[in-house]
Parts: sequence; C-alpha cells; structure tokens
Amino acid sequence: MATPAQWLDGARPRTLSASISPVVAGSGAAAAAGSFVAWKAALALVVAVALQVGSNYANDYSDGIRGTDDNRVGPQRLVGSGAARPKTVKAVAFGCFAVAAVCGLVLALTTAWWLLLVGVAAVAAAWFYTGGSRPYGYYALGEISVFVFFGLVAVIGTTYVQAGRVTWPAVACAFGVGALTCALLVANNLRDIPTDRESGKRTLAVVMGDRASRLLYAGLQVVAYVVVVLLAVTVTPWTLLALLSLPLAVRPVATVLRGTTGRALIPVLRDNGVAELAYAVLLAVGLVLA
Repeated sequence: MATPAQWLDGARPRTLSASISPVVAGSGAAAAAGSFVAWKAALALVVAVALQVGSNYANDYSDGIRGTDDNRVGPQRLVGSGAARPKTVKAVAFGCFAVAAVCGLVLALTTAWWLLLVGVAAVAAAWFYTGGSRPYGYYALGEISVFVFFGLVAVIGTTYVQAGRVTWPAVACAFGVGALTCALLVANNLRDIPTDRESGKRTLAVVMGDRASRLLYAGLQVVAYVVVVLLAVTVTPWTLLALLSLPLAVRPVATVLRGTTGRALIPVLRDNGVAELAYAVLLAVGLVLA
C-alpha cells in the first residue's frame, strides 16, 4: 500500500504551477476588464488543479501498465514502482476528473452551456495523453495539448467565466503562460529521452533530439517575456513587473543549455514552476494596477 507521501509525490506537486498560473493570469485579465469574480476564479482554480492532478495519476497508471516507467530516471511512480495497484491509481485519477467536472459544470451553468464541451475535451485530453490504445503523448503531440489546455483554454477560459468575453490581455497572457508550461514538459521529456526512446514513447524531445529540445526550451522562455513587452506597449507599462521573474528563469535555462542530463534535470522542473508562478502573479498584479 502506498504511503500518503507517495500519493503526494504521485500528484507531482512541483509541477502544479502549470495549473495555478493560468488561473492567476486569467483572473488578472478579468480584473483589468473590471470583472473579477472571486468565487468563479476559485472554481476555475479547482478545475485546473484537479485536471492536472488527475492527468498526473492517469499518466502514472497508463505508463505504468505499459512498462514505460520500469526504468525511470525521474522520481518513482506509483504503478511503475509497484507501490500502488493500477486500478487504485486509475480510480483516483477519475475521482480528480469528477471533481473538475462538477466545478466546471457550475461554471458552465452560470456562464455559457458550450463550456461543457470544452470541459469534456479537457478531460479527454488529460486521459488520452498516455491512455487508450493510441495515446497522443506517444506521438509528439504533448506540447501542443499543454499549450492549448494549460495556456489558451485555462487562461482565456478563466477570464471568460468572469468577464463574459475574451480580451486581448487574456489572449496575450495565454500565450505567455502556455509557453512556460510547454517549457516544463519539454524539460521533463528531455530528461526522459533515453528511457522513452527505449520504451517506444516518441515524445517531441525524442523526435527533435537532445540539442534541438534544449534550444526549444530556451526559445519558449523568450516567447513568454516577449509577451510581457507586448502587453506593456499595448495595455499598460505595469505589466513590466513580470520581468522581475526573469532572474528566476535564468537558472533553469542555464542548466538546460549547459547540457545537463538525467536526474540532474529534475531541479529544472521545480525552478521552472517557481519562475512560471512568479511570472503569472506579477503579470496579474500589473494588469490589476492598470
């Protein structure tokens, strides 16, 4: 039986900034439009976090039963290590999806019915990333999904359920936060290139190769900070506050570009997460001040 600590590790708390950051940035954009609604922001946060945690457990289950995690370089997984039964991990994953569905239903019923379709698509994307007979995460499509659902959908959706419309700051924030979340996945898959290649998991990092993946990681960071400048020019100079997070992004970028491999890349995930959350918070503060 897995311990509480192992279940917590299975939720991958070091990467949860990927679900928190878009809600923070989207709420900042809603505030800039004069439409911040606290309870809707809170529900959006629950939806985002529950979807990510559910996705993490679903990946643990699917990769575990396929044998992909048998020789992991990163932290041990519940199924791959034998710490928990596959059916238990699967049940917890769907429990998280159920929480996200209930909260999402409330948001849809109080905003627009078609958001139900977006919610269904988000749950499907979370499960079929590594689940099903042809998981798209095994075909170099993981980063695209992350950008769409943890960037565009999460940020713009958070703004929309509060403001009832899509705004330019929300779209811009979606690109910035989405780029940083993609960078998180790129770093994770960069670390796992040898074991993923061996197990037949063709992530984008496996397809692109080591060097190109490292350059992509750095390029995504650049995209995020270009967004800050665009917002400063088109909306308010206060968004330049987000540049204060840049020093936090330097260390993980330097680690990746110097050619670090294996377990030594694990701190990059933590540092990337901290930088992303700081970026989102500072961007939201700038938009609120506007």
